Amino acid sequence: MEPWLRGTLAEVPAVQLAVLHALQLAREDIARWCRDLNVEELNARRFSLPSVAFHIRHIARSCDRLLTYAELGELSAEQLTALHSEAGPDAERDALFTEFTTGLDSAAARVRAFSPAQFEDPRYIGRRRLPATLGGILVHIADHTQRHTGQAVSTAKLLLALRHTRV
Repeated sequence: MEPWLRGTLAEVPAVQLAVLHALQLAREDIARWCRDLNVEELNARRFSLPSVAFHIRHIARSCDRLLTYAELGELSAEQLTALHSEAGPDAERDALFTEFTTGLDSAAARVRAFSPAQFEDPRYIGRRRLPATLGGILVHIADHTQRHTGQAVSTAKLLLALRHTRV
């Protein structure tokens, strides 16, 4: 049963609840479908698809970047360097899953820290300072996390199927 149907976190306001449930579902789906992939499979770019490792890194790192903007911050040099290395073909299995888990834990704590009274407050994204609201960023985190989780899971299923065929 998906997290949003379990009746958990009932004390959390709706917007934050949706984000926290999306992060939990991502954690569960990535564990279920991607944990058994070996290093080569995690880094594989079969059929010109981005690697599973890319999606896992991107989920954690994009949550961090978006929450930095939500907190009225600017991206650090470290965050920018991490952004440019997401698609690298060199993910190590344990480090990848540790970064993912740690990133989701941090994101969940940061999401909980906001007050619902701030959801309509203006925020800006990127160097071009594209307009957003705090609530809009939080909703986007949930959507974006689920989009990349789905892509990682689909790619993982393909890779697992390829283990048993010669393509």
